[in-house]
Amino acid sequence: MNLSRPLSRLAAAAVLTIGAATAHAQEGAQLNVICSVQAEWCNMIQTVFARTTGIKVNMSLKGSGEALAQLIAERANPKTDVWFGGTGDPHLQAAEQGLSLEYKSPALPQLHGWAQQQAQQSGWKTVGIYSGPLGFGYNPELLAKKKVAVPKTWADLLKPEYKGEIQVANPASSGTAYTMVATLVQLMGEDKAFEYMKGLHKNISQYTRSGTAPIKAVARGETSVSISFVHDGPGEKMQGFPVETITPADGTGAEIGSMSIIKGARNLEAAKRFYEWALTASAQEMGAAAKQFQLPSSKSAKVDPRVPDFKKIKFINYDYAKYGSSTERRRLIAKWEKDVNSLPR
Repeated sequence: MNLSRPLSRLAAAAVLTIGAATAHAQEGAQLNVICSVQAEWCNMIQTVFARTTGIKVNMSLKGSGEALAQLIAERANPKTDVWFGGTGDPHLQAAEQGLSLEYKSPALPQLHGWAQQQAQQSGWKTVGIYSGPLGFGYNPELLAKKKVAVPKTWADLLKPEYKGEIQVANPASSGTAYTMVATLVQLMGEDKAFEYMKGLHKNISQYTRSGTAPIKAVARGETSVSISFVHDGPGEKMQGFPVETITPADGTGAEIGSMSIIKGARNLEAAKRFYEWALTASAQEMGAAAKQFQLPSSKSAKVDPRVPDFKKIKFINYDYAKYGSSTERRRLIAKWEKDVNSLPR
């Protein structure tokens, strides 16, 4: 995809959205952002926001688990102004721990209900900016070569023919993988979910640090199957890689990617401007322009046809409040480390 033309169109739309009053930033204004979506999207929002406001954006890319750890470490002297993207559970934990700032955006009524609920559950300390379902990525060429069927349910991943053929991230560093743990616990009950993950462990070739690494490995023929957010598949396929996605027929969870202003932000006014800008339809449409295919939270954002059709997916009733709590996340990750990750493979 040629990104120069979509980028220029989106930049022009962003200028109109922000309005003339915000087109001129104070000289020397800057903003420090942790970005937990893929690099191409991070780079695009960095470029467009800076271009349309004059505010210099210092951006670091981190997975949501790593981002939360950094914010905890910086609590006494925050160096971050805004945390953009990544699974919503760590954002809820940041809110619970007083790491993020209460801010009720006037744009909330223009967002889908699930995004508004995320804001309400956090005490207005975070907001949903996109959603995406958890599922499986697979390499059809590798599966055909190995004469292995496409997995269609969670139970399929336990079959012996998948031994050494599956990658998933580590839930301690990856929001994607923590969403998997929380999804399985809600789908099966905790005891059965952990027995399942012990069985799955035997078939895992690698627990990656990043949630997107497994589907990239699938696309490049390094492994046959990944447990991933399925919206990460189309971007790899657009680059010519053999990768397909599927959501488990027995039910799955979804992330609510979120955004938070950090309490104690040094550049608060710039942070609020970025926050409002990121909730506009034109800004959210940059996801698809950057080959990222989550469902935008803005009701008026155009939905790319490659975004997963939520109406065709069997979702569990994911309890974002419970599994977004610090206590539950710590408990489940510690249990996974002790009962699952410590086992031989």
